[in-house]
Amino acid sequence: MFYRNAIAYLREWADRENRKPLVLRGARQVGKTTLVNEFSKDFEVYLKLNLERETDFNLFEDNIEMEELLTAIYLLNNQSKKQVRTLLFIDEIQNSPKAVAKLRYFYEDVPYIHVIAAGSLLESLIDKHISFPVGRVEYMAVRPCSFNEFLGAIGQNEIKEAHARAEIPHALHSKMIGLFNTYTLIGGMPEVVDDYSKNKDIVSLQNLYETLLTGYRDDVEKYATGETIRNVLRHILTNGWGYAAQRITFERFGNSSYRSREMGEAFRTLEKTMLLELAYPTTSCEIPLSPEPKRSPKLLWIDTGLVNYAAGLQKELFGVKDISDAWRGRIAEQIVGQELLATNNRFSQKRFFWVRENNAASSEVDYVIQMGDKIIPIEVKSGNNAKLRSLHQYMEKAPHDIAIRFWTNPFSIDEVKTPSSKVFRLYNLPYYYAGQIEKIITQR
Repeated sequence: MFYRNAIAYLREWADRENRKPLVLRGARQVGKTTLVNEFSKDFEVYLKLNLERETDFNLFEDNIEMEELLTAIYLLNNQSKKQVRTLLFIDEIQNSPKAVAKLRYFYEDVPYIHVIAAGSLLESLIDKHISFPVGRVEYMAVRPCSFNEFLGAIGQNEIKEAHARAEIPHALHSKMIGLFNTYTLIGGMPEVVDDYSKNKDIVSLQNLYETLLTGYRDDVEKYATGETIRNVLRHILTNGWGYAAQRITFERFGNSSYRSREMGEAFRTLEKTMLLELAYPTTSCEIPLSPEPKRSPKLLWIDTGLVNYAAGLQKELFGVKDISDAWRGRIAEQIVGQELLATNNRFSQKRFFWVRENNAASSEVDYVIQMGDKIIPIEVKSGNNAKLRSLHQYMEKAPHDIAIRFWTNPFSIDEVKTPSSKVFRLYNLPYYYAGQIEKIITQR
């Protein structure tokens, strides 16, 4: 497998003096186990448990003391106890609430051992009376591959480094747009990226997409609370992909007969699995960034490649020169939103957009992000600056002078005047810089 940038975060965690057990959160098949296996090469001893195996599971069911538990873990891994740099990985920890509770004792009693835990649907599957030890663990989100990781996977290592520094020469712009369009088409699921890196065959990826989607639908049985919710979840996972990057209402979503209450419960359940996010709007242009959950959210899925396959968009995207021309610009908005999260390992990170709604007219800015004490607006649109009406309305209210527009053209900065004559700087960024916003604005 190719290098994942999250390794750098894991190394920083491992070097902390007051390190806590780390819980990896992420949807199935985003590469949590592979990531830890690669990271284990930094250690002299690697201890691994999978709590889907009965022998490993039973270790935590007998309530034995930590010293005896450690001895058993070493023996199961055919390792002898040594005071050397050691990593313990507890996979599928959701199968044992007792193992979850035990994480606090790893932190308190054996802090010299680096402990990472991972599992699927942790919040949905663990008994409601069991929770992760407050203040004794920390969390890290594992997401699909970013565009930068995709560049490394396909062997473009020098370009990957230049991209990370946001220093792509103008002469390589067309090449970068072509690479980003390919990334937009296939998405960032690690198995898909790995297969494409080896075979460069987009058609052969169909079976991988189908397997992933089938697996997600089969998981419904594990986290549905009843027959009705099971059916609603299946409806969303079958028909919801075509609503990517759109504002939605729960009532009768996807031309169904399901009511708002049951549809809302199903969406919130899927949000816990990290397959999707309901991004809520804000009406303010100043910190703090406060979402308004009573307004209609925007539906953002885990991965654009899955969206393209499940919604039947691959043919429309194949060979397109400007992704904003495809699917009324929604896939461009989805992939920019995906990149906004891809380089961030904070589990709590959310995406927001801005609205101004009144009886006369409504305005919407695709995304807003907080940078220091500023809430920066982001539009995902090509075209003349004068057509960015919602962005102009936002900037007239904003207490700063920075806005961002993503498009297919090269990087530039425009000085733009709103109808009320406020002047602001519009950073026109090519799509491939969607994960480099902060670096670009602080450098220029």
